[in-house]
Amino acid sequence: MKVLILILIALLPHQGTAESKKSTKPNIVIFISDDLGRLDTSIHGSNDVRTPTMDQLAAGGMTFDNAYVASPACCPSRFSFLTGLMPARHGAHPNHSPVKPGTKFLPPILKKMGYHIASFGKVAHGNRDFAGMDFNEPKKTGMSVEVEKYFSKTNIDSPICLLVGDRRPHVEWTKEMNYDPKKVTLPSFFIDTQETREHWARYLTDIEGMDEEMGRVLKFAKQKFGDNFIFLFTSDHGGQWPFGKWNLYDYGTRVPLQVYWPGRIEAGKRTDAMVSWVDILPTLIDLSGGKVPSEIDGKSFADVLLGTKKTHRDKIFTTNTGDKEMNIFPIRSVRMGKYKYIHNLRPDAYHTNHSDRLRSDGRGAYWYSWYAAAKRDPIAAAIVKRYHTRPEFELFDLEKDPNEINNLAGNPQHQAKLVELRAELKRWTTTQGDDLQPHRDPYLTSAPIPEIKRKPKKKKPNPKPQ
Repeated sequence: MKVLILILIALLPHQGTAESKKSTKPNIVIFISDDLGRLDTSIHGSNDVRTPTMDQLAAGGMTFDNAYVASPACCPSRFSFLTGLMPARHGAHPNHSPVKPGTKFLPPILKKMGYHIASFGKVAHGNRDFAGMDFNEPKKTGMSVEVEKYFSKTNIDSPICLLVGDRRPHVEWTKEMNYDPKKVTLPSFFIDTQETREHWARYLTDIEGMDEEMGRVLKFAKQKFGDNFIFLFTSDHGGQWPFGKWNLYDYGTRVPLQVYWPGRIEAGKRTDAMVSWVDILPTLIDLSGGKVPSEIDGKSFADVLLGTKKTHRDKIFTTNTGDKEMNIFPIRSVRMGKYKYIHNLRPDAYHTNHSDRLRSDGRGAYWYSWYAAAKRDPIAAAIVKRYHTRPEFELFDLEKDPNEINNLAGNPQHQAKLVELRAELKRWTTTQGDDLQPHRDPYLTSAPIPEIKRKPKKKKPNPKPQ
């Protein structure tokens, strides 16, 4: 009789434990680097920087070759990630701006789906909380330690969405140099000076440190979740270098994006499908069985990840309105196929950013050497001029000219393409409700460029020993 009862129990429908329930939805880990351009990684062509974790993700998952942010500045980019909306729609267009009242964040959708959402480091700009978070630790360093500490003392019976933001390689770069400045390879559109090389070596060192930290988070995820997790790595925009951050050239807007999902995403795949940062959270909601809101700008690329489609977007739009002090230069762009069109809305103004304005150690001190080189070298002078002054219209063939040096906007052979892309961008900005205006008067080219000097921060006194 006892044996019969045991057999009957075994045949009953299995309800599952908390652990088995968790397995019905994938755990999600998102790791975000700060100010890292795709070309400055081993997976996209750098022969200098050591990024073994990125290499590991490339070997085990899918690497995107055409991933773009919504904007090349921290605040509008990160809020586009969290809302699925482009900057004109969520409202945080100038850097350091809040979103429009009533703007809906996407993490609450994951929350309603049963996810526990924990954020560590710089995920939302300014270390702010965002809707849907169960926990937020804005500490800037040692994220993997904080992650392990939190989950070791927190009992969670639900699937987890873990967001980790490492501030590296955001300026100010470390003073350490794990790379020989004399041997590093600078981008071809830089001015080659000793000061630039030293800053570049520090930048690479920060990238390496970020990759090591990501490796520790990936190891934690494997230990905690087994194979039941999606790991996504990306960056909020390009590095704070000339023609990078604050610019709509690919060096500022095209970023690394890798997705690893053991057993579900084919290992070692690369895709040239064009995707936008507004697409990331809708994709993760989709993969987790949720309903993606129809009113957002983002759309799921789950079918690309799962191998049922090879393409995603046929157009990529990017925007920049600058910040409230250093960069007051509104720009809009559209990419269709191999062509990129950029509309510089205030060609009568200087393009500037924090690097050339502040010229401080660890961020832009090398600019003094650039200006000095420009006085004696016509090639250097042309680079500085190209950086500070922009024509109203720019058109580039990204296949033939990936560094966007040869402007085709004035070429009669490309007028039809220019007209087509101008019309496409105008249509899109209109539907976005984009007023195309800077947030304040820009620095006009009719006057000298102002050098902005900030007062040094006062150091907090050390507490007296008890």
